[in-house]
This record gives sequence, structure tokens and C-alpha cells, in this order.
Amino acid sequence: MPKPAAAVAWLLPQLWHRHFLPPSLVPRALSFSSLLTTHRAPRCRSPLSPSTHLAAGAAVSTAAAVEAPTTTPYPAYDRLLPCPLQDDPPRIEHLVAREDEVAADFISRSLSLPPLYVADLIKFGAVYYALVAPQPPPYAAPEHVRIFREVTDPSVLRRRASIKGKTVREAQKTFRVTDPNQPLEAGTYLRVHVHPKRFPRCYEIDWKSRVIAVADDYVVLDKPAATSVGGATDNIEESCAVFTSRALGLETPLMTTHQIDNCSEGCVVLSKTKEFCSVFHGLIREKQVKKVYLALTTAPVSTGIITHYMRPVNRAPRLVSEDHIGKWYLCQMEVLDCKKVPWPSSLIRKDYNVNDCGWPQQEAAYECKINLLTGKTHQIRAQLAAIGTPIIGDSAYMTAAMAAMANPSINPFGREKLSYNSEEEKEAAIEAWIAAHGKEPKSVIGLQASEISWDYEGEHHSYKAGVPWWRQDSVESDLWYASWWTRFWKIASLPKRN
Repeated sequence: MPKPAAAVAWLLPQLWHRHFLPPSLVPRALSFSSLLTTHRAPRCRSPLSPSTHLAAGAAVSTAAAVEAPTTTPYPAYDRLLPCPLQDDPPRIEHLVAREDEVAADFISRSLSLPPLYVADLIKFGAVYYALVAPQPPPYAAPEHVRIFREVTDPSVLRRRASIKGKTVREAQKTFRVTDPNQPLEAGTYLRVHVHPKRFPRCYEIDWKSRVIAVADDYVVLDKPAATSVGGATDNIEESCAVFTSRALGLETPLMTTHQIDNCSEGCVVLSKTKEFCSVFHGLIREKQVKKVYLALTTAPVSTGIITHYMRPVNRAPRLVSEDHIGKWYLCQMEVLDCKKVPWPSSLIRKDYNVNDCGWPQQEAAYECKINLLTGKTHQIRAQLAAIGTPIIGDSAYMTAAMAAMANPSINPFGREKLSYNSEEEKEAAIEAWIAAHGKEPKSVIGLQASEISWDYEGEHHSYKAGVPWWRQDSVESDLWYASWWTRFWKIASLPKRN
């Protein structure tokens, strides 16, 4: 049976660097929709839909099918809850409606997903739409480019009432689908994150006990590690903002005012109103918000200001250099204090699922008190790793620090960097340095947003987080000792029998 000419591959931008070989396509009937799917195969449970392909449908009465007995295994989909302990590998599907549709019905039918599962995806914020399909990436196949040109042809766009008065760029802006019954005009583009990133830790927390303060305009939360402040691109449901709102019984969900890494714990300010959001963002821009962190490092750090410059690339890992490089961001933090503390015990590391990253256990670790002067993503983690004192548990940067200790010249921005004969040689060195970094931690690291304070309208606001996880051993020991001593004195004070 012949293959439709529209069966081609299109990799997502986040997969550009990965080698990908699409398997054969399963038989599928084509009707009035243009369908592009792009993803990686998750854990094997049951075979369902095809892998990477683009199938452009036309108004046909007979079914055209793609020959291919090989199938790609997918999970047996039911509901998004209960939350799994591990994520399935990403599966991202791209659809273009070729006639007027209802969002949930169209997705369910096109991707062979249960309607309730699709409704869950929409509730989680995992489905996006744009009035017009986005520009194909440079490596897109000719057939994909042809379909894009077809659905964005000026003669086609002029007939669409929804985009009158908009430029193509404006019409390509994506928004979340918020209602399963949302109508889709013919030509509407959808991006469906079938396997959203999950945060099982959200269901283990007593959220009320993590609330530090509740004010008229905001709430201060002692954020647990392994949670997201405001959610992920494909999951806004399992977040600190949502779960704290529910714990406090708030009718209007709390809003995020700033972020700390998922693997970090500590003070986070959540806003009750849009007005306070704007006020707090202004205070941050004017550097009126003071943030003090505690970092648990593998080696002592000298007190004083540490300065680096961060590469202006918005993806991990964040690369830093001690030398000023044009257009790189200034990163500064002030180490206020550094004291020797016990290395976290095996019991506490097991309880908090701390990744040892291959670093041997030591007798001592070092707790650094840091005043964050500039607030760049991963700044403290990247800077401490760059000076050879990585944060305990930080699988992303500790592995790079270990690689640099074994071979200092591997860091093309370090003190012992090599001289490169060409830009291509330097780019290869940068890629090798990036590869020396590990994956982003999924559990806790030795970093706590310990204190946050600001002044507003003549009032000083200051809040402090609880005891960091690495000190829980001593806290539990103190509590046990106090409890034992209390019981001892109760027994000792009982009247003696003759």
C-alpha cells in the first residue's frame, strides 16, 4: 500500500541536539485534519499511536493508510491522577484542524486518547493553541514547509474572521486551552503535552504547616524542595501556588511574584492580588528585596563578594566566567559567613533522597550564608561550582565541578582554559563542557532561601524559613533528648513506695 506523500519528520526545538530515528508509522485513516506528532517513546505498556510524522488530510471519502506493521508503544491512558512517582518520557503532539472542531473531541479523536484524559490535560495547562501554525524550524522537511505555506497562504488567512486585523506573527502567539469545549476554527494549531512533568511531592506535604505568614496582600511560604513555585510549561496544577491556595481555602488562587529552583527550599512570596504582584515586581527591579540563602557546600568558601559573568543563553546548564565577556550577565553574591557543619548522615540523605553524584562522603560540610546581590537563574549553584565548592546534591553542577577538578582545562571559561585556534574549536570545547554537567536534580539539594525582606510604604517586612533539611538530624536529636529528659523528671518526681 503506498505511503501518503505527507508522511515526514519534524523534531521539536528541545530535541535538536538528540539523535532521533522515527520508527515506521502505524496504519491511520486520514480525514479532514492535518496532523503532526512529535515525541519520544515512553515506557512500554501498550501500543497506540504513531511516532514522528506529518499527515496532511484532505476531504476524502475513502481511508488512506500508511503501511507499517511496526508500532510505537505508549502507556495505557486513563487519568492523570493519581500522580505517578516517575515521569514518562516527553510526548508532544502538534495538530492543525482543517475544519471547525471542539478542542477536546478533536484531540481525543486525533490522538486516540480517552476524553477524560484530555480533559485532565487541559485542566493541567498542558494544551496550547494558536490561530495560525508556527513557522517550521530550519531543518523541516519540504512537505512540512508545503503544508505550513498552505495553511498560512494569504488567500486562506483572509477568509478567517478570527485573525482579521492581526499580523501572522500575532496570530502565531500561543495560549493555553482552558476549556475542553473550546471551539476551534479551521486552521487552528494545537500543541498537546501528552506526558506533562509531574510533581508527586505536592501530595506528601502538609501545606498549612509550611505557611510562614498570611498578610492582606500576600502569603509567605516555606517552599518544600522537589516542588515548583508556579508550575511547569505543561503543568500549572501541581504547584506551590495551587496547593497553598487550597490549604488556606482561598477562593482566588495565589499568584507567583518570584521563583526559586524546584530543587531548592525556603521563602517564597505569593500574591493575593494582581496589584501586589506589580508592586513586588517593581521592588525586585529596583533591588529593594533582600534575599539571604544558606548553601551547603563540599568545601569552605571565603567570605566576601564573588563575581562571575553568566552566558546569556536561557537554558541549563548556566555557564559562568570570571572574565568579563561582552553581553554576558553580571552575577554577584556576598558570602557573609561560612561555618563547618557535619556532613549529612546516610539516614537524612535517604529520607530526603539526596543524590551523592559520585562525591564521597566527608566528615564535614560547610554552611555558607549568602546575600544574593543579583538574581540570575541557577546563579548560586553555578558560581559555587565554578570555584570548586559545589552544593551537596546538585547533580547538574557538582558533576561539572568534579570533571574540572580532574581536568581543569575542560572548562573553556575557567582559569586554566586552553587557547583555541578557531571558533569551531572553541564551540566544540563549550559543547564538551556542557556535556560534563549532569541532569537537573529531581529532589533536594543543599540550598535554602533562608530569609526575605523588603520595605514598602514605610513598613519593614521580614521573614525567615524553618530549619534546613541538613540540620534535621540535630533537631530530631534535640527533640528526642528533651522528650527523654521530660519523661525522666516525671518518673523521678513520682512519690516513692515504701
